[in-house]
Amino acid sequence: MKTSTQLQKKLSITLIILILARLGIFIPIPGIDHNSFNNNINENGLINFLNIFSGGGFSTIGIFALGIVPYINASIMMQLLTKLIPELENLQKEEGDSGRQKIIQITRYFTLVWSIIQSIGISLWIKPYVFNWSYYFILDCIIALSTGALIIMWCSEIITEYGIGNGASLLIFQNIISGIPKNLQKYKIDIYDKQTIINGSLFFLLFITIIIINVLIQECKRKITIVSAKQLSKMNIINPQSYIPLKLNQGGVMPIVFASATMTLPIYFAEKINIPKIANIIILLLPGNLLYLPTYGVLIIAFSYFYTSLILNPEDIAKNLNKMGASIPSIRPGFDTIRYINKIINKTTLIGGLFLFLIALIPSFILKTTNINLLQGLGTTSLLILVGVAIDTAKQIQTYIISQQYDNIME
Repeated sequence: MKTSTQLQKKLSITLIILILARLGIFIPIPGIDHNSFNNNINENGLINFLNIFSGGGFSTIGIFALGIVPYINASIMMQLLTKLIPELENLQKEEGDSGRQKIIQITRYFTLVWSIIQSIGISLWIKPYVFNWSYYFILDCIIALSTGALIIMWCSEIITEYGIGNGASLLIFQNIISGIPKNLQKYKIDIYDKQTIINGSLFFLLFITIIIINVLIQECKRKITIVSAKQLSKMNIINPQSYIPLKLNQGGVMPIVFASATMTLPIYFAEKINIPKIANIIILLLPGNLLYLPTYGVLIIAFSYFYTSLILNPEDIAKNLNKMGASIPSIRPGFDTIRYINKIINKTTLIGGLFLFLIALIPSFILKTTNINLLQGLGTTSLLILVGVAIDTAKQIQTYIISQQYDNIME
């Protein structure tokens, strides 16, 4: 009973914060001709991409328009700096909770900086749609958007600490879900048309295939068996439960997010650059042209390696094994262990990147075979996020229930 009450409390806090975060998107910044603005950005690929994370905030220019984007940017920057700056790395690894709190505080400062930079960019970008554009409007816009970004950051931290966890991911999850009804309104289905039924059935099967592949990518692991000195002393018996789990896709959805964001830039540059030779090259990178899919695939795999390098360090894994008095069977400790782990990581990352690219190709296949444009563009990114967050949230709830039941038994 106690477990159920505490879980209900966490779920209630999570739902309340999510509702508040959603309502702020519909509070518009005054002084903007929103009708004219909406009519001119519907086909903007970069804005459509950012709307995934803001729940349509970039279309409405509400006070929460920036959404969780500045916080995500700040977190990624801190991950990079932690790898590059030894002082920050020691702060994270050696000083325990106090060190992690300092890292979190620095991330908050970076979030403020990013929100101010992005607010300035937005205030300049929407100039043609502002009734009375001036420095006072820019200041008001920066204050409103930056404050909204910090409130969203606070919401994500409240959910992480007092809710069911994964605050930033759940906010993105909510924003994606909120956009689905709007997208479905564009499509009309004639249930009496035979071709429509065939196309719809094929689409449904491909959709389920995407979900299955997503789950496989999220759950697949390469297990590296390890053995301790104590196990070796017991007649060389190796415990199959002793292993290092390396996920097939360490970067989660981030590689395809970064690749998708990068592939929206040629669309923007194609409209701005008037130099014929450069424009012809950029056109080849646009969707449906020769270099689009190869470039997209290379970017997904490249970002997979990049993000995996931020999360996993073979040298750290080898050092931790050495501290525990454990080793990989038939592999010498030290340099050989580092090389072996690095080899495994490279293989799993390549396979994971190829799987992500396969998922990215499915919407194009759906469009060509069924003429249904429902998943075209960034739909696969949305599905990856939805599946990943749903799996993680379900695991967190399950873990919390089990831990509470264990505590009750101990009491």
